[in-house]
Amino acid sequence: MRPPLDSLVFVTSNAGKAREASVLLGRPVAARALDLPEIQSLDFAEVVVAKALAGAERLGLPVLVEDSGLALPAWKGYPGPLTKFAVDAVGEAGFARLAHAWGDPRAEAVSTLGLAWPGVAAEEVVVAAGRVAGTLAPEPRGTNGFGWDVIFVPGGEARTFAEMSVEEKNSRSHRARAFAELRRLLS
Repeated sequence: MRPPLDSLVFVTSNAGKAREASVLLGRPVAARALDLPEIQSLDFAEVVVAKALAGAERLGLPVLVEDSGLALPAWKGYPGPLTKFAVDAVGEAGFARLAHAWGDPRAEAVSTLGLAWPGVAAEEVVVAAGRVAGTLAPEPRGTNGFGWDVIFVPGGEARTFAEMSVEEKNSRSHRARAFAELRRLLS
């Protein structure tokens, strides 16, 4: 039986993600940093299912995990779930310059959530995804948000997520869409 959203622990070491999760769910979320093995895959769902199962097993509680990243069409969806590693290697500015050097700065921001609880089978893990098409700015801009928010410009906008207010970003972000899908799947 699926647990209610108010009984879960959001496993993340990213304070920004924890704050956004609380806002997007409309209530405080219990967040906990937990070092979980992260499989290396270009499939967001595969990554969150493995992380959610490991977290539920380790804590003995219902857990929610999230994996997000940028999928670049010119790079056949790479780096996807590996975005953190790619950006850590060259920084946000370097990552944006690489995309522009390829001549195609299109990107899709992806957030995928996985909800698991003790004893659940992999095929029963609830997976919800949110996607926002956009482009990468040539250089980082803005001071709000976290991570690659400074280089992602959602479609129909001229500003990066980091140039938007928290409310503006949360009304249209990939993460907002993933949490809306999670709520729909659990209703």
